[in-house]
Amino acid sequence: MIKHTHVIAIDWGTSHLKAHLCQVNDDLSLTAIGFKQGSGVSKVEDSFEQELSRCIFDWVGQYGKLPILMAGQIGSSIGWHQAPYLPCPASASLLANDSLKFNFEHHQVYIVPGLSCQHHDGNQDVMRSEEIQILGWLESDSRHKVGEHLLCLPGTHTKWVLVQNGNITLFKSAMTGELFDILSNHSILIQDKSSQFNQPVFDKGARYTLQSNTGNFTHGLFTVRSKQLFSEITAQEAPAYLSGLLIGSDIRAAINADEWQFDTFTQVEIIGASHLADCYKSAFAIENVSANVCSINELTVLGFSMIHQELYGE
Repeated sequence: MIKHTHVIAIDWGTSHLKAHLCQVNDDLSLTAIGFKQGSGVSKVEDSFEQELSRCIFDWVGQYGKLPILMAGQIGSSIGWHQAPYLPCPASASLLANDSLKFNFEHHQVYIVPGLSCQHHDGNQDVMRSEEIQILGWLESDSRHKVGEHLLCLPGTHTKWVLVQNGNITLFKSAMTGELFDILSNHSILIQDKSSQFNQPVFDKGARYTLQSNTGNFTHGLFTVRSKQLFSEITAQEAPAYLSGLLIGSDIRAAINADEWQFDTFTQVEIIGASHLADCYKSAFAIENVSANVCSINELTVLGFSMIHQELYGE
């Protein structure tokens, strides 16, 4: 029988530390009751220990030395302690059993391992932290544990994930978000960093790559520049057009991937930040593909809940 009534669950990525204070329920599931943010792995100025202590200081003062569950880049080669990559297929029990365990200032800490897989062409792929949201999605509906499903987790490195009968079977990464950042800040394509978002212009960019028979991506990128020169889009609209072009290309590759038969899926499940997830959903709509957007925060806590139940259950 566990003695703790609360747990801290942390998704610690490259850019952000997202910590959830969770209450432990009778069945060892977790309910989030508090949230704090801190610096990501690449932005920590002093040490990981100090950043973590600052973030959870108030909770420790109120509840004492709590167990801490962590996932993300904090367990990578650029993180605090390196957790392994667990090869697919993977389940909650395997991820919990292979978690890296250590003590920090009388806290029992677990870092959930990342996942790896090998594609049909022999190339390897890896993920960290997305496995937690996928576990949460699996737990959110019993129907998710039966049959085949395709999940899209958009972000810096978008993940396309094949789930089969409750197991994470394989996945493919796309550098969609990172390309957008690089091209927006280090190329001639974007001259105005306006945060204005124009849906019709986004759709125009998405259609360009979704409907391309040749997939000539690099030539397509230059249209972000040429359309501004010939007043087809404004400088303020260019980021939306570039986003559509990149996301359209990402989706087109997923539709044509050899790792699954895309037309066998009734819908794609999108797990991500609301605006980005909505962008993917609208691009799917251009191809008449049904997509469902899920709450990333809810699934993160639910995923950590599954890990906690595996760690502390009998």
